Amino acid sequence: MRFFGRDDELKILAELIDGPGGRSGVLVHGEAGIGKSALVAEAVSAASVAGLKVLTTTGVEAERKIAFAGLHQLLYPVRAGVDELPAPQRDALRTALGVAGGGKLSTYLVGLATLSLLADVAADRPLLIIAEDVHWLDCASADVLAFVARRIESDPTVLIATFRDGEHSPLENAGLSPMFVDRLSDQVAAEVLDSIAPDLPSSLRAQLLAEAAGNPLALRELPAAAADLDVLDPVLPLSDRLERAFTARVASLEVPTRSALLVAALNQTDSVTETLEATSLILGTKVDLEVLAPAVEVRLVELTNGAVTFRHPLMRSAIPAASTLAERRQAHLALAETLLDQRDRHAWHRAAATTGADEDVAAELERTADRAQHRGGLAAAIMALDEAARLSERPGRRAVRLLRAAELAVEAGRRDTAERLVHDAQTLELSPRQRATASWLLSGFEDGVREDVSRVSELSELVESVAADGQVETAVRILLGAAMRCFWSEPGPARRRMLLGVADRLPIGADDPRMVAVAAYVAPFERGDRVFDGLWKLAGAAGSDPEVDRNLGSAAMQVGAFDLAVRFTASAVPGLRAQGRLGSLPRALTVLAWSRARLGDLATAAPCAEEAARLARETSQPFMYGLATAVQAEIAALRGDHKQSGVLANEAERVGLAAGARPVLATVQLARGLAALSEGRFDDAFADLRRVLDPADPAYQLGLRAYFVAELAEAAVRAGQTEAMRDILRELEPLAVSTSSPALHIGLRYARAVLAANDEAEELFTAALRVDLIGWPTERGRVHLAFGEWLRRQRRVVESRTHLRTARETFDALGMTAWGERARRELRSAGESSPNRSPDARERLTPHEVSIAYLAAEGLTNREIGQRLYLSHRTVGTHLYRIFRKLGVSSRADLVGMLKTLEDPASR
Repeated sequence: MRFFGRDDELKILAELIDGPGGRSGVLVHGEAGIGKSALVAEAVSAASVAGLKVLTTTGVEAERKIAFAGLHQLLYPVRAGVDELPAPQRDALRTALGVAGGGKLSTYLVGLATLSLLADVAADRPLLIIAEDVHWLDCASADVLAFVARRIESDPTVLIATFRDGEHSPLENAGLSPMFVDRLSDQVAAEVLDSIAPDLPSSLRAQLLAEAAGNPLALRELPAAAADLDVLDPVLPLSDRLERAFTARVASLEVPTRSALLVAALNQTDSVTETLEATSLILGTKVDLEVLAPAVEVRLVELTNGAVTFRHPLMRSAIPAASTLAERRQAHLALAETLLDQRDRHAWHRAAATTGADEDVAAELERTADRAQHRGGLAAAIMALDEAARLSERPGRRAVRLLRAAELAVEAGRRDTAERLVHDAQTLELSPRQRATASWLLSGFEDGVREDVSRVSELSELVESVAADGQVETAVRILLGAAMRCFWSEPGPARRRMLLGVADRLPIGADDPRMVAVAAYVAPFERGDRVFDGLWKLAGAAGSDPEVDRNLGSAAMQVGAFDLAVRFTASAVPGLRAQGRLGSLPRALTVLAWSRARLGDLATAAPCAEEAARLARETSQPFMYGLATAVQAEIAALRGDHKQSGVLANEAERVGLAAGARPVLATVQLARGLAALSEGRFDDAFADLRRVLDPADPAYQLGLRAYFVAELAEAAVRAGQTEAMRDILRELEPLAVSTSSPALHIGLRYARAVLAANDEAEELFTAALRVDLIGWPTERGRVHLAFGEWLRRQRRVVESRTHLRTARETFDALGMTAWGERARRELRSAGESSPNRSPDARERLTPHEVSIAYLAAEGLTNREIGQRLYLSHRTVGTHLYRIFRKLGVSSRADLVGMLKTLEDPASR
C-alpha cells in the first residue's frame, strides 16, 4: 500500500516494531476515516517481516454488551497456553472467556492472567498486540488491556491501539504514547485523489477535494459516488456524508444481498456461517457466499477465512441506519434463532427485536447479567439489567432491575450511570427497602467525601428505618458507609452521637467486626477501650477474611493502635492480592504504610505507600491516592529528603483540598512538620502540626490529631511555645481516660517529660522508658534523644552519652537521617565522636525495588513475585537486574545475606 503524508507516523510505528520492550506502545487516535487502520496494517506487515508474533482484537459496537468478547478474540490463537498458568489465574481466565465455571471474578485477576499468558507467548518471540477501535471494546476487555499496557514496559511486547476522537476508553490513561493522526494537507490530499481518480474533470476534482477536506477515506470513497454528489449535503458532518454515500451504494444491490449485509452489520461477530444461516431464515431459502459477491464488488465488505468484514466501521453503521424498523427486527430475530446455543448473544438479539414490554425477554437478559457479573463483566451486566428493566412488564420488577444495575454501577465506579439508574428507579413506586437502597446507593462513591456532612444525619435516620423494617444487614451496610464519613470528614459531635446511638440500637453484637469498625470511626476516644477489646478478641482470627481484616486494620489505625493496624492489614494484603481485589488493596496498603511509618519501619512502609499510590490512581480512588502520597511525604521527611517530601506533600494537598479529605490533609501537615523539625525550623514545625488540632482547619481529623503529640511537643519546646503546648495537653489529657490508645499515651508521656520542670523531668523520662516500647522504636529513640539532651544540659555529660548513643543507633537503623544527625551533634557536644553513617543499601533502591528484593530474598520465583505485585515475570527480572547492580551482588544468595545483615544492625 502506498502512503501519502504519513512519514512521521510510520517512523514511530517502525521504531516500536524494531525495539519492543522500550515503551508500552502507542494509542493512535483521529477522526473516522483518517487512516488509523491503514497505519496499523502497515505495522502488522512490518512486524511479520521482523518475526514478531501478532495478536489482534477489534472493537465492534454490537459486542460492547458481551463481557470479555474482545479479550476472547485477542487470546483465541494462544488459548492453549491458558492451561499452563498458575491455578488461580488459569481458572479466572477460563471463567472470563466462558469456557469454565468458577467463583465471582475480579477483572484485575483476569488482567494478571492475561499478562502472564502474553509474557509466556513473548518468551518465544517478541509480541505485537493490536487493538483496533478500542472505544467499542466491551468494558471488561478494555480494562484488562489497560491493565496489561501499564505493565509491559520491560517485556518484548508492544501494544498499538486505535480509537476515534470524541470517544473514550480506559486505554487513554494506560501509559500509551498518544499519536494523533490529522487530516492530510491540501497538497497531499490532491496527490491521493489523483492516484485514485486521475481523470476527473477539474471542477469535479475541486468539489471532491473540498468535500473530503483531507480525510483519506473520503478521498478514496467519494469518487465512486461522484454521480450522486447532490446527496452529499456539505452541511452534514463528513461521517454522515460518507454514510449516505455508502447507503446509496447499498441501495443499488438486490434484496438478498441487502438482507445479508444487514445481518452481517447487526451480528456481533464476523462469522460468515452465522450471516448465511440467518439470511437463509429471512429469505426462506438457503443461500451461499455468492449472495455477498455483489457487496464485495462495490467494495463494502471483504471475505477472508470464513469472515465477512466491513471495509470501514462507517459502512457497517450506514446499513442498519438505511433499513426499516421491520427489516432490522426481522434480522435480529433471525440471528437470535441462529444463536440458540449462545445464550447471551441470543438474548441480546431477542431484546433488540422487542419493541414493547416482554417479561420473558427481560428475564433472559437478567440471566445474561448474572453470567456477566459472575465472570467479572460488570459493565456488560449493567447494560443487560438496564435493558431488562426497559422490557419489564411490572413496575416492581423494573425497580428491582434498575436498583441492581445501580449497585453494580457503584461497584464499577461509574457514577453517571449509577445516578441515572437511581433516578429512573425513584420515579417508580418503591418499597421501603428499595427507597432505602436508592437513597444510600450513590453515597458509596469516594466514601461520601464530596457530600455535605448533613448527609450523616440522613443516613442515621435511614439506618434506623431500614432496621425497623427488618433489613438488618442492609442497615449495617448503610451504617458503615455513614461511619466512614466520620473518618474522611467532620460531621460534628451531635451527628457523631446520633450515629453512635443508632448503632447501639441495632440487634448486632458489639464484638461484630463491623460494629468494632463503626465505633472506631465514630468515637475513637469515647469508645476506645471497647474498640481495643474487640480488636484483641478478633486478632486471633486474622487471616480468615481479608476484607474484614482490612476494615479492622483501618479501625486500629483510627484508635492509635498502629501495631494492631499492621497485624490486621498485613493479614489482609495477601488475601486481597490472591482474589485480585485491586479496589480494596490500595486501601489496605495505605493503612499498612501509614502505621509502619509511625512505628519507624520505613524500609517496608515505603514500598507499601508507593504501591498503594500507584494502584489507587489506577483504580480511580483519588483520596486514597492522596493519603498514600502524603504517607510517602512523611517517609521522605523522616529520611531527610526534604525536597522530595515537599513535592509529595504538595501533590497530596492538591488532592485532599479538592474535597476536604481530612486524613490526607492531616498527614500532609505531619509530613511538613517533620521536615521543618529536621531542618531546625521549629516555629514552622509547631505551626504546621498545630493546624491538625484546630477544628476550624481542614486538616483537623478527630482521631489522628491525637497521634502527633510527641512531634508537636518537641516543636513547641524548641520554638519557645511551652505554655501553648501545656494548653494543648490540658485538652488532650481527658481523652486518655477512656482509651488505652498506645499512640496517645506514648505521646502524652513524652510531652509531659519534655515540658516538665527540672526537678520532675528525670522521673518522667525514666517512667517513659520503663514502658514497653519494643514495637515502637521511633518513640523509644525519641525519648532517649530527649533524655540525653536534657542530661547534657544538666551537665551530666557521661550519663547523657548512653542515651544519645542509643538514639543515634536507633535512628541510623531506621534510616531516619535527620534524627540520627541530631544525636551525633549532641554526642559531639558531650565529647564523643560518632562514625559516619553509611547509606543503607535499601536506600539505593526505589520503594518498588525494595518490595521485589525482599520477595526474591524469601525465595519466590520471578513469576511468583509477578503474581504478588501484578507484574509480568519479565518485568520482575528487569528490576532484579537493576537491584543486583545497585547493591553490588551477583546472586539471590548474596541478596539474602545482605538483607539479613540490614535487618540485624548488631551484625554490621
